[in-house]
Formats: sequence, C-alpha cells, structure tokens
Amino acid sequence: MIDPFIDFGREICGDLEAAEQREWLVTNGLGGFASGTVAGSLTRRYHGLLIAALQPPLGRTLLVAKLEETAEYDAQSFPLSTDRWTDGTIAPRGYLNLERFRLEGTTPVWTFALADALLERRVWMRHGSNTTYVRYDVVRSSGALKLTLKALVNYRCYYSLTRAGASAGAWRMDIQPVEHGLRVTALEGATPFYLLGATARVEPAEEWYLNFDLPAERFRGLDDHEDHLHAGTFTADLKSGNPLTIVLSTESGADSTHELQARWARETVLLDQWTHTMSRLTDGAPDPTPPWIRQLVLAADQFIVRRPLAADPEACSVIAGYPWFSDWGRDTTISLPGLTLATGQPATARSVLQTFARFVDGGLLPNRFPEGSEPPEYNTADATLWFFEAIRQYYAATDDRKLLRGLFALLADIVDRHLRGARHNIHVDPTDGLLYAGEPGVQVTWMDAKAGNWVVTPRIGKPVEVNALWYNALLRTAEFARAIDKPPAEYEHMAAQARANFQRFWSPTMGCCFDVIDGPGGDDASLRPNQLLTVSLPSSPLDPEQQRAVVDACARHLLTSYGLRSLAATHPQYKGRYEGDERRRAAAYHQGTVWAWWLGPFVTAHLRVYRDPAKAASFLEPIANHLKSHGLGSVSEAFDGDPPFTPRGAIAQAWSVAEVLRAWAACHTF
Repeated sequence: MIDPFIDFGREICGDLEAAEQREWLVTNGLGGFASGTVAGSLTRRYHGLLIAALQPPLGRTLLVAKLEETAEYDAQSFPLSTDRWTDGTIAPRGYLNLERFRLEGTTPVWTFALADALLERRVWMRHGSNTTYVRYDVVRSSGALKLTLKALVNYRCYYSLTRAGASAGAWRMDIQPVEHGLRVTALEGATPFYLLGATARVEPAEEWYLNFDLPAERFRGLDDHEDHLHAGTFTADLKSGNPLTIVLSTESGADSTHELQARWARETVLLDQWTHTMSRLTDGAPDPTPPWIRQLVLAADQFIVRRPLAADPEACSVIAGYPWFSDWGRDTTISLPGLTLATGQPATARSVLQTFARFVDGGLLPNRFPEGSEPPEYNTADATLWFFEAIRQYYAATDDRKLLRGLFALLADIVDRHLRGARHNIHVDPTDGLLYAGEPGVQVTWMDAKAGNWVVTPRIGKPVEVNALWYNALLRTAEFARAIDKPPAEYEHMAAQARANFQRFWSPTMGCCFDVIDGPGGDDASLRPNQLLTVSLPSSPLDPEQQRAVVDACARHLLTSYGLRSLAATHPQYKGRYEGDERRRAAAYHQGTVWAWWLGPFVTAHLRVYRDPAKAASFLEPIANHLKSHGLGSVSEAFDGDPPFTPRGAIAQAWSVAEVLRAWAACHTF
C-alpha cells in the first residue's frame, strides 16, 4: 500500500461545496473509467462507477451510475450516499457521516463514522478490463453492521443524458438473476453487464430514480438533470475482517480476489520505475522526489490506453484527458515524453509512436479520433511536428536505431509533403523556408476553439510555435539521417534557410516575437505563450539575448501559479474567466485562460537561459497544492486567467501531468 498524499478530514468531507469540488478518478487502461465527487453526489454527466470502453479506447458508455448505500448499526440507520435533486433538495446527506477521504495511490477510500463504528469504502478498476470493484470494510465496531446497496444503472454514451420521465416504462431493461448477482441487458444488441456480490443477498428491481441534478453541467450551459434505473438491491451483514466487494463488469466471471493487491503492486512498480530512471539520470544520487511528484507518476499511467489494431492487438495510445477527451495526436505527441520516458516506460513510448505512425495520412498525424465510426480528423499543423520531437526524446533515452530506421522513410515523406503542400493550406513558403498554415473556417494550431462556424483564434499565416517546431523537425531529420547512414544535407539546408528567415518573427518594438506573421491582416503582435517553443525546444532559431527576452516577457505577463495565460491580460480580447455556455467558453478558451501544460516549456526555457535549476523548479511547486483541489492527484486542463486561478475544464489532462513531470525531471537532472 502507498502512503496517501491526498488525505482530508471533516474540514473538507463535511463541507458539501468543498467535497463536491474535489473529484476522484480511477481508470482501466482501456479508456474506461469511474469518477465522482468526494461527497458522493453526481454533479456531472461523466460521473459513474462504471463507464466502460466498449470499443477501446472509445465507445465509452455509462453502465452503472452509483450505489445508493445505507448502513444499519445498533438499531440506527446511517446514509452513506449523497444526492442532489432538481427541486433543490439534498437527500440523503451521507457526506455528513464522512469522517475521512484519502487516495491510496489512485484508489479512493472513504471512511464513514457510524456512532462508534468505522466503515471504509474503496473503488478501483481492473487494468485491462471494464470492471469496477467497490469494497466495504468494517474497521471498527462493537456489533453487527448491515449494508443495503441499491444499484442504479444506465446505458448511454458518456456525453449524453437519459431522461426517462413519464415514459419510464417504455424502456424496460432485461434484468436476470445469475450466480452471485444480476445480469442487465439494457436493450436489444446492447453489451450485457453484471452486478455481482458473492457474499451478499440480491433482489432484482426495476424502478426509475428521476431528476438527479447536475450542477457542473449547468455551470457549462448544458442540460443539467438525468434519470437512472434501480436494477437491484444487495444486502449483507458485515463484521471486521469480513469485507463485502461488489463487482460491476461487462465480464460474467469477474472476481475480486487479489485485485486490490494487484493494483497496489502495479502502482509500486510504476514508482520503482520512476526512481530507477531518476537514479540513472542523476548518476545514482538519492531520489529527491517529493510525494506530490510521486502522485503525478501514478496519474501519468491513467492516460496510457490500449488501441487494438489488426496488425498489433496490444497497440497503445494516450487519452488526452478525463472525463471527456478521446486520444488526440497533438496531446499524445506533446505528452509522450513526460508520461512514458520520464517514468521509465520506453516500451510504451515505442508502442504509441508506432500506433500513430500507422495513421499518418497526407503528411499529417490525426488531430483526434472521434467517438463512433467517424474517420480520424487531420486538422492540425503542429501534431506531426511534435511527433519528430517525441521521437528525438525516445531515441535519446533508448538509442533505438531499429525504430529510427523503421520510421525514417515516413519522416522523410512528411517533410516532403510539407514542401509540396498538405491539407488546410499547410505548406512551406519557398521564399523564406517558413511554414504557412490555415484557411478560413478551420483551426489548425493548438489554439483550436470553435463554436459553430466561428473559429475564435484562426491564426492563419505562419504561427511562431509551428515554425519553431518545423525548424527543429528539419534538424532532427538530419540527425536521424546521420544516425542511420543517410544523407542529411537536404534537411540541413532547409533548416538553415528557416533559421535565417526566422528573424522575421522578431519585433524590436515589443522585445519578443510576433505570434503569427504573414497573416491575412498582417503580423499579429498578441502576446501569447507560443513563442516559448523558440527557446524550450532543443534548437533555438533566436540568439541568446532574444531567448532571454522571450522568457522574461512570458514570465511578466503570462505566468500564473498554475500555468501560462493564453493571452496577455492587457489585450482587448482578454477573457479572465472560463465559464458559461459553449460560445462563452470558446471565446475564453485561448483568449486568457491559463494552460498548465505550458509550465513545461516555460520551465525548460527558463532553465536554458538562466541555468538555475532550483529557481526553474520553483515555478512548479504550486501544482502540489492544486493536486488536492480539483481532479484529485492529477492536474487540470486549464484555469481562469484571473486570480485565484480557479481550475476549469477536464479534471485530469495528459499534457498537464506530463509536462510538469518532464520539466521537474529536467530541473533535477540539469
């Protein structure tokens, strides 16, 4: 068992607002997950005990929403559940009986105080299986304790909602007794799932619970209430040393035996791999890793998922974020070094690189894989260029020339396609060797907010970070060519041309770089973090004085406790809060909203120009407190641009976690 870094008492658990703001997450390595609030209330459509990836890593479907729990002890009844209803009531109020909440690794543990008894509940998932375990242990009591658990189920895409309402009888799920529990078939052709409790008594039921209130959805301007079906009731008598485990699974033979120990063992191995990697990089110096970084090492593993392919059933990918993202090319290539190489998992990195190499089309990596049967989307100018940097870091860590040889023809073709022109007007301008990208109605950089037909930050022209990546990709291709005895001169020549003309980005008046040059409206002087890549990437096209000026400009105008603003607060289009309906959120997404992943480029750029690893690392330290405030043990997608920088967006974001880990390791191995 791993000592908890996340550990709350009644000061959080007994405060409904504070307990609902803090969300837990467990994952299964397939894209499936379970998630909820410390209080136990459902506040999002994405909360549930079993959200199964029926077509890994996608096809995510809510199967089990929650267990309505009541404990009877010493002739008293104690609610453990908490529910919000659309009429404004909160009933039951199980959070008032919650004495403590903690994470054991990534496993959430609730401790309920029931008179002189203590009852613990744990939730975890089996790795590689759409299976969730909920275990109840009596820690202390002076008599028998009886549990009653009502299983509330559903069968819907994880981003939709179910409204049974007056027509509840029209949807009649098939609920059948099986050994140790129930099998639920929601509708014809649906994947059956199982509610099992080997040591419990079970009775089938069929009753709709109507009008759960979802305040987090209302905050986002979306539909905010839902219904779930009570499919069965489990009852069991508990005593110390005789736990009850409820198994929620798409597998009829799922068993809880040794599964919790298997999860703890897996997480111990992950931490050992991190320690070994850091020891190797620091020549055996004592491991300086603080508890919050070790917690992030475990969080990193939650994003690695299987994407089975006909050519490779064990192929891996990266979920960009929980609870609503799929696997994205840009997020994957940025995240990969921090998620896998920094954590001592080069074989996983290799698998992910090979997976995405198979999907290159027309010289581009896919931007994202949509849910359902839709084909991958290729509207990205930068994901493919980040692919070169991910390969560079992999090769530096492994010296794997075999993979380099296997991918080199693809990389050469990608460069060639950029010279000839790719989708969305992505092409090299022959007059200066710089990369042009974009066309009306399409968002091709990481600043990709779009509401309807409105592209908020189109950035058509020559974006600064895309060209920093292009310059580095050319140099990396030349290095790869030399490593496998191929001629590098062509790529070196193109890189030299791009470097010579990169000074076109420099604004002597601003003392830093333009964000985009040669756009439809001319050069864009908006101060954004994108220019940090001119310093943080291995090869800078700027001179040392310019590099320092870039870092200083971003530090003084964009840096916050948890990341960098996407636009300086002095800009007339700046939006300091990320909230409201889709259009309002889109308007703020890259117009001031803080992004945690930019801490990575900022810290490594700062380290490069000031060569002070302790100072550079200090910019990461506020993240330690953030790990206890939103998605517990992980790093959020984004934050408000205005203080107090409230966390927003996804509760756990791959590149946020990865870039903090990568930057922390860089500072401690400098």
